[in-house]
Amino acid sequence: MGSRLSAQARRELEEELTRLRAQRASNASSVDERGMAGDSADQADVLERSEHLAWLDRRITEITELLTYGPADNGFFPDGTTVKLRYDDGDEETLRLMTVAGEEGELTADSPLGKALQGASKGDDISYQTPGGTVTAKVLALDPPE
Repeated sequence: MGSRLSAQARRELEEELTRLRAQRASNASSVDERGMAGDSADQADVLERSEHLAWLDRRITEITELLTYGPADNGFFPDGTTVKLRYDDGDEETLRLMTVAGEEGELTADSPLGKALQGASKGDDISYQTPGGTVTAKVLALDPPE
């Protein structure tokens, strides 16, 4: 299970999970110690910490499911797919599609370029929005991981 994750993505998710679990343990004990006694400022602090705990729980569950089952099949290319693009100015770029982007030259399905690539094939023209405006490129290659 979870086989569609690259080794690097798996390692990064495991590291994040370890950090989140430690944060959760620390925050849970401080919420338990304070309880809901005290003035409204104390109660607001406890409520804020409780909301943060809920967020930590959701993220821990999300990462655990990713590590166990792998990313959902959203019709996107498998983790590690290499894409080669030629931009309108003639520049070419080779990128790797990853579940978790962590290195230079990696992108995720939910990035603007990643979204533009969904459903694309070799030879297609794609465009996507950046802070500097619309970028257009031709897909030169889409190679699945070996």
